[in-house]
Amino acid sequence: LCLCIFDLCANLWISLAASITNATKEPTTTTMSSSEVPPEISTAHLLLRGVLPAFIGCSIGSTSSTSTVRPSAFQMTYRKELPKLGISNGGLSGKFGYNLGKRFGGELASLSVPKDDDGENRAAAVEKFWVGLEDAANRLIQSSSSSNNDVMTMKRMKFSSEEEALSKFGEVIFDAGQLASRDKRIKKELKAAKEAKEKGESVVPATTSSSGGGGAVSVGQLSSSDSQLFSLSLLHGDNLVPLSSLGRIKILRENPKNESNIVCNKKKCEVTIKFCVVPPSSSSSDGGGDDAAVVVENGNNTELDVTLIEGSKAMSKEIRLEEGTNYELWTQQMRVEAMSTLSATTTTAQEEETAAALTTAEATVDPTTQAKAAAAAADDMVVTAFEVAGSIDYNKLIEQFGSKELTPYLLRRLENVTVKQGTVDRLHRFLRREIFFSHRDIEKICELLEGWYGVSPPPIDGDHDVEMTTTTTTSPANKPNTPCPIYLYTGRGPSSAAMHLGHLVPFLFTAWLQKAFQCPLVIQMTDDEKFIFKGEYTSENSGDGTGANGLDPNRTGDNLDYFANLTTENAKDIIACDFIPDKTFLFSDLDYVGRMYPNIVRIWKAVTVNQVNGVFGFDSSANIGKTAFPAIQAAPSFGSSFPNVLGGGNGGGDVANPATLACLIPCAIDQDPYFRLTRDIAHKLVPSHHPLQGKPSLIHSKFFPPLQGAQGKMSSSDANSAIFLTDTFEDIERKIKQHAFSGGQDTKKKQEELGANLDVDVSYQWLRFFLEDDDELIRIGKEYGSGSGEHWSTGKVKAKLVAVLKDLVEEHQERRNAVTDEVVKQWMTERCIL
Repeated sequence: LCLCIFDLCANLWISLAASITNATKEPTTTTMSSSEVPPEISTAHLLLRGVLPAFIGCSIGSTSSTSTVRPSAFQMTYRKELPKLGISNGGLSGKFGYNLGKRFGGELASLSVPKDDDGENRAAAVEKFWVGLEDAANRLIQSSSSSNNDVMTMKRMKFSSEEEALSKFGEVIFDAGQLASRDKRIKKELKAAKEAKEKGESVVPATTSSSGGGGAVSVGQLSSSDSQLFSLSLLHGDNLVPLSSLGRIKILRENPKNESNIVCNKKKCEVTIKFCVVPPSSSSSDGGGDDAAVVVENGNNTELDVTLIEGSKAMSKEIRLEEGTNYELWTQQMRVEAMSTLSATTTTAQEEETAAALTTAEATVDPTTQAKAAAAAADDMVVTAFEVAGSIDYNKLIEQFGSKELTPYLLRRLENVTVKQGTVDRLHRFLRREIFFSHRDIEKICELLEGWYGVSPPPIDGDHDVEMTTTTTTSPANKPNTPCPIYLYTGRGPSSAAMHLGHLVPFLFTAWLQKAFQCPLVIQMTDDEKFIFKGEYTSENSGDGTGANGLDPNRTGDNLDYFANLTTENAKDIIACDFIPDKTFLFSDLDYVGRMYPNIVRIWKAVTVNQVNGVFGFDSSANIGKTAFPAIQAAPSFGSSFPNVLGGGNGGGDVANPATLACLIPCAIDQDPYFRLTRDIAHKLVPSHHPLQGKPSLIHSKFFPPLQGAQGKMSSSDANSAIFLTDTFEDIERKIKQHAFSGGQDTKKKQEELGANLDVDVSYQWLRFFLEDDDELIRIGKEYGSGSGEHWSTGKVKAKLVAVLKDLVEEHQERRNAVTDEVVKQWMTERCIL
């Protein structure tokens, strides 16, 4: 009996102790499955998926997995008590972020994200960033419950499967976690199907079946009052609530390691948000997932699709919230105040001189020059619209710029609409040798030309090697009766009286494209740009009203006329490249800008200063012409800028509509930033039935290396780094022999043993550009690379290059000598060139 009583008491004490322990234990944080996610957290996440990109000026995601912008996996957390916020019985939280790439996020976003190395000012900048973001989200929530209730329109679109939603909207609806889960599911389904097939069973993977895969899903969409897409995402929960039911959003940021954080340096820029939904003060709203105030519809019936998404403001690098703009203005003010403080605290003459030098450097040094110096220190390449330096990795450039590789199949398609149509005998050597290597939308240009000729594209399967031998054709075999659906656009900034071989490369290729496509061509001479960036003013040169020495008495003191005169000289070199006269319009910006002005104004309206600064690296010291000029270079990529030139007929009664012509731009890849910016806003300048939604197509070339080494690109500023089109035979021979960098060995014995390094040998690389015969080029490469045969040495290869360049330059000079000022005037006369 005593033992029984003892056991009973012991058990009672154990139970009591356990009860006390459970009662005093701290609440635990749990992670929910998607089916348990409260609708408030799904709604807040949908809102912030739009607020963060709109605040920093980047796209809300990507329509394909190859692009770099994608939200991170969404982490669903729940806190039963949040005493720091004074919240009891509530406090829903979640966490996600955006990776903005490298180089401090400037490649993907317009806003100046607080940098890791901002020193003592960083804490203030980070807090200002979070406050601005928080204010933006809560302003949208508050406005949704006010009389102005049309600020945001929310929809929940239902789909029977994940694949249905994907086919409608593209991968922009996924965050990184959802995309990874989808890939994992597909692999699992394919594996199961393979195993079933091996067993003789017939199983169709759910992803490829008519019912699709992934189960029924909902997609949330937020649109602003002007019907602009604001946010879009595959929901983690089943329902949404009206924004007014959220109460308030709080950005949790006291502990950067576990909560909201910003990492921004040269190698990575990432913004992570941990947020909390603070319930409304009124207890009358249960927020229980009532869809009454949220539009629910069949997702397949919505007008929104991938095409509209890609052309929307939500996919641009535009700061779309006033709080983001205010933050950017604040950061600029901080920079100004920092410089003022530096100037005010310098007391000695030496310190004052140093501060002045720093201020002058900030105001006058081009941002790309600073970037070049930083990159040189890090042994890295620099490719901007204004500077090319370092060893160029073209595969890396494709990845950084977001362009696409020019594949063998695309070359076959180009061959199908050129060589096969009898306009040229074979693809240009620049295509055969991958000198033009990258593109944007060249497949759409091929599609338009295939439709024009009435031919089918070559089969995707099979051999895609292009013809390396010449075919015998004299005239187009299948010439259509309607105007060509595309036009070419290229240009030149006249900075020197004589052009060099590097300038010749895009014009030679453009002349071939014009013959191959039988299409019109516009050539822009940016004399305005050269004055904006390099112009000078000297008061002594200003007219004194006397007209002494035959000078204009009312002349200004600048050198704008100098660049205008260079246009005429450069135009002669360009005309000598053998374009089709009746299909080519050459124009000076100073003369023709009035025709383009309506489109220039539209571009100015569509693009923010932050976008321009982010793309080109301008700061507050840049003159206003620099920030305005990108619109002038963009305008010719819209056919409506040439109402008379591209708006006439072809002599057969057919009239072209310039507003719907597609534009193809051959250029070196350093000019791509101008047209990346253009493509973001192109849909705003064309009718909805434009075949490319207004986006110009581009085909990019590699850089023509300077004589001193196969890095960077040739420059007019160093006479010994370039061969000019005005050089004599003796000049060419001297420059090649004395200055062309050699990849050969330093002794005959080593050369015969090891051969030359063809990748760095300038003479061989130049032969790749200008020697037409493919077989001869291959033979020279084998002999020089092995140190044997006729071209075993550097001297032999240089002699071959001199002979090739002599013929090239002499032929060009002969054609140029026939181009008079009157001929230039004819080419620059506004007329129909269809």
